[in-house]
Amino acid sequence: MKIKICGITNLEDALNAIEAGVDALGFVFYEKSPRYIDPFKAREIVEQLPPFVQTVALFVNENSSFINQVCTNAKMQLAQIIDDDNYTDFNILNFKYIKVVRAKEKKDLIENQGNYVLVDAFVESFGGEGKRVALEWFDNIDCSKMILAGGLNESNLKDLKGYNFFGVDVSSGVEVSKGKKDKTKMINFVKAVKEI
Repeated sequence: MKIKICGITNLEDALNAIEAGVDALGFVFYEKSPRYIDPFKAREIVEQLPPFVQTVALFVNENSSFINQVCTNAKMQLAQIIDDDNYTDFNILNFKYIKVVRAKEKKDLIENQGNYVLVDAFVESFGGEGKRVALEWFDNIDCSKMILAGGLNESNLKDLKGYNFFGVDVSSGVEVSKGKKDKTKMINFVKAVKEI
């Protein structure tokens, strides 16, 4: 199962996450988030990362030219896009992307089977609230292309056994405070994922 740690704001957390064994690092380019990072500050971090770690840019209701510009400036490889208000024209993106499904009901999951999507619980504030999607919504659904986000931590990962998610995405579950990661929590989170 792939592991992404989101809300990276500094090099130390990025390197500790990689040392813990994650596959991807997420950078938040949504200015209202306490985990927001300036694109050029993100680039400084990215330029010091080892190879084979994917960099992911998180956007909330942004147009395609903005996404293309920020991904270029910050040296991002993948855009993770919340597009509730249909601002994004996906046809003119210059970068690989994954859509975020902010699930309100099981129907939202059924409609997205077969596509690589990141599934998060619907919250008014666009993530980072530690709220989890009801796991029973995933019963009898093909989760093999779904990345689960929201409310995950080392102690509840065992609940995911048997669902066969493609990956998991964590932010607040491995933090000491908003935007500052805890090295031990990241290590324990990765270990718990490997045991699923």
